[in-house]
Amino acid sequence: MKRAGRSLAETIADDILAMITIDKKFAMGDKLPNENELSVDLQISRTTLREAIRILVAHNVLEIQRGKGTYVKNNHELNEEFNLKELSSLPLDVKDLYEMRLIFEPQSAYYAAKRATDKELERILYYGRLEEALILKKEDRTEVEQAFHKSIAKATHNEFMNRLMPILYQAIDKGVLLSDSNEEMLQNTLNDHRMIMEFLSKRDAEGAKTAMKLHIIHAMRGFGIFEE
Repeated sequence: MKRAGRSLAETIADDILAMITIDKKFAMGDKLPNENELSVDLQISRTTLREAIRILVAHNVLEIQRGKGTYVKNNHELNEEFNLKELSSLPLDVKDLYEMRLIFEPQSAYYAAKRATDKELERILYYGRLEEALILKKEDRTEVEQAFHKSIAKATHNEFMNRLMPILYQAIDKGVLLSDSNEEMLQNTLNDHRMIMEFLSKRDAEGAKTAMKLHIIHAMRGFGIFEE
């Protein structure tokens, strides 16, 4: 499903940006695969790919080096552009951070269910399943948890939500650290993520919103910071 009003090239540009900022397939300074390889991988024509690349060049994400190829621009603002610097520097505690999550993320899940492209939905489900596997193997899941929630935020196609995510990472990171030794909280995370993914896969916006709200409330109760 392609969001109404967006060209295929714009959608592909968004996919490539997600490959850089969420999937971490390419870092700053990395060369993208050649045109033939990347167009096959994305299942698009080379003409569409060229237009998507032009969009990302215009937005200071990629640069074309003549005779060499297309590179991820060595631009530190690529990651910082999603940051609210003043707020992210504040010494927020777990309660503050989780209250922010409770305010924003349920609605984020709602709009993701409505607006996600098929590729974005596929990415959300991929990271959700990967995190489940890591929890069951008792392996570090911090980056994957971030990718799961960032994928949902990106699928809202709301720029403010994307800018807010680096701040919410503080809550996500602390939540992972504090919950890994609590079996009940880990089980809640597994159950909640499965429910979120189920509603998202059905594009049930109200269900996804409710599931995300319950997920955050479960975490807050586990930390003893939820006000009944």
